[in-house]
Amino acid sequence: MNVPENLKYTKSHEWVRLEGSKAYVGITDYAQETLGDIVYIELPETGADVSADEELTTIESVKAAEPIYSPLDGTVAEVNEDLNDKPELINQKPYEAFIFALELEDTGSYESLMSPEEYTEFAEQEEND
Repeated sequence: MNVPENLKYTKSHEWVRLEGSKAYVGITDYAQETLGDIVYIELPETGADVSADEELTTIESVKAAEPIYSPLDGTVAEVNEDLNDKPELINQKPYEAFIFALELEDTGSYESLMSPEEYTEFAEQEEND
């Protein structure tokens, strides 16, 4: 399981990369592996105000459709349009293929997300259950 050290994570298997006041969000390697071949991603609307833990969009694979949650409070500032034509980028490069970016009012909330070590432990425990 690939868990980059420079990111933060959620219990719903999103990764978050903070760049200034923008938080880029995607799904983890563990999540894409569990889902299997991704065939469609419904991208959220830019400009939408969202709250942490709010269901923001859906990702569909050959196995299932799963919700994607907002990890933090913010406004959808950007979406990865490349995923419209190539949703498989998530399977190929899960930590490069972000789904959306949030403009944050409070970047301090980023620190409340799981560290790579905490996420690894969480995912391993989930895998064994």
